[in-house]
Amino acid sequence: MTAGHHPLDLVLVWHFHQPDYRDLATGEFRLPWTYLHALKDYSDMAWHLEQHPQVRAVVNFVPVLVDQLEDYVRQFDSGELRDPLLRLLVRPSATPLTVSERATILERCFHANHQHMIRPFAAYRGLHELFDLASNQGSDSLAYLSDQYLYDLVTWYHLAWTGETVRRGSELVTRLMSAGRRFSDDDRRAFGALIGEVMRGIVPRYRRLAERGQIELSATPHHHPLAPLLIDFASARDAEPQAALPRAAAYPGGAERVAFHIDSAIAAHAQRFGARPHGMWPAEGAVSAPLLRLYGERGLAWIASGERVLARSVARARGAAPPREEYLYRPWRTPDVAPELVCFFRDDRLSDLIGFEYKSWDGRDAAANFVAELERIATQGAAKGGARPLVSAILDGENAWEWYAYNGYYFLDALYSALGAHKAIRTTTYRAWLEAHRRRGASRAPVDALPAIAAGSWVHGSFSTWIGSHDKNRAWDLLAAAKQCFDLVVASGRLDAERSRAAFAQLAACEASDWFWWFGDYNPPEAVASFDQLYREKLARLYALLNLPAPEELAKPISRGSGHPEAGGAMRRAS
Repeated sequence: MTAGHHPLDLVLVWHFHQPDYRDLATGEFRLPWTYLHALKDYSDMAWHLEQHPQVRAVVNFVPVLVDQLEDYVRQFDSGELRDPLLRLLVRPSATPLTVSERATILERCFHANHQHMIRPFAAYRGLHELFDLASNQGSDSLAYLSDQYLYDLVTWYHLAWTGETVRRGSELVTRLMSAGRRFSDDDRRAFGALIGEVMRGIVPRYRRLAERGQIELSATPHHHPLAPLLIDFASARDAEPQAALPRAAAYPGGAERVAFHIDSAIAAHAQRFGARPHGMWPAEGAVSAPLLRLYGERGLAWIASGERVLARSVARARGAAPPREEYLYRPWRTPDVAPELVCFFRDDRLSDLIGFEYKSWDGRDAAANFVAELERIATQGAAKGGARPLVSAILDGENAWEWYAYNGYYFLDALYSALGAHKAIRTTTYRAWLEAHRRRGASRAPVDALPAIAAGSWVHGSFSTWIGSHDKNRAWDLLAAAKQCFDLVVASGRLDAERSRAAFAQLAACEASDWFWWFGDYNPPEAVASFDQLYREKLARLYALLNLPAPEELAKPISRGSGHPEAGGAMRRAS
């Protein structure tokens, strides 16, 4: 397709999110995924945009992720690291490692994609083979692994989690990877300092991209709550009428809690990026009519969700859903719910090609295939003589890349190069698209109306990933019980101002969608165990702040996973 105009608009939305991994009592990070994804993925994604200024995109930062990024920057600035793996990386070797420190390194430092992050590096692969050999001889044999082995292992773990663009631009990383073993204290300290530099640059780099108009920065309610379920558990039955619900009739004060998360996100975004967000990506693309009303009341211009939500909404309005090309590639409004709020919907197939399929392709072939898919959509749109298609590809901007060779370097470079040079495809942002229509004299963008919005998410168009099973419902019941206690204690006035602030912050962390995502036997047992424990600890901490004993149930695991590490859940939540 070589037409001189642009018969298709493309919005790429990269969603950046990690839940709060901190023990809010001590500030200690219980899991390392925030800084590891910053080192590998957020840095790489910024670099590709910087190298292709002609490409436009939306980058969605969940505020709780930025809270943690800023926390890490403060740690590096002060020299007081509150993350166990970072402390071990830069720890002087003069004092022998403790039993606990050895266990931490051995338990965590092979948590990486073996095909793309361990096997390609002979030295790292050798460390893994030695670990397997020792493990097969019995757990006692692991005690014979030297401290130097463990320091080399924690160094290689961080080298493997270093972004491809950071790796190529750092003489230090190149030297360490070439040396391969027997890293000195100075080597490890210098590497730790480099990680600090990368962390300091993440938010400023994206802010600069936004200031020059290349990206739109959007947000998500602060702690990434599954908002429709907080508002009403019964919304799960909109997509699955027979879904089992928690024993609790409702989450107490759910609508007020969702409003808090939205308002907090707007304020945090404005403080960090100089302006309130124009639009929001709801956590997990999960929507319902009451949630859209809350967004509309706050003057947000747009939200986005998944294709299946739109398909169900259109089918209800028309009796049956027409072919997807007739409704998917344009935005919609819900005049009876939030008349000024524009709703965009992602192309599930295109988004999942990047998220799941292209990982096994040659990067350049994958980029060419994606562009060909867009050309096919543009040709179909031109043939029907309708409005120019607006295609949305929305996906996690962090979790796919460890499944790609070279962290997706060749795919992203080829994709951005092709999109930037294409004569018929224009990359844009939602804000730019809406403003372009207003500049052309329209009082509002040409948007079709839906009489109602179906409740659902970007995963199967339902909420089954977060509610409906025994384990997930039990987790909701534990949260609802804690919220009831919270409300009673707060209403009593027994908490002083400092403890009250801490309790509100702790409750917000407990309301994240991520805990419910992981409960279920289809997820890997190691990941389920770590998220299960962290969730129960957060609830127990909430009770402690309320000066109440934690229920005995919180001492027992909620769920036990049995899925393979390469199952879909593990791919989507990278670790």
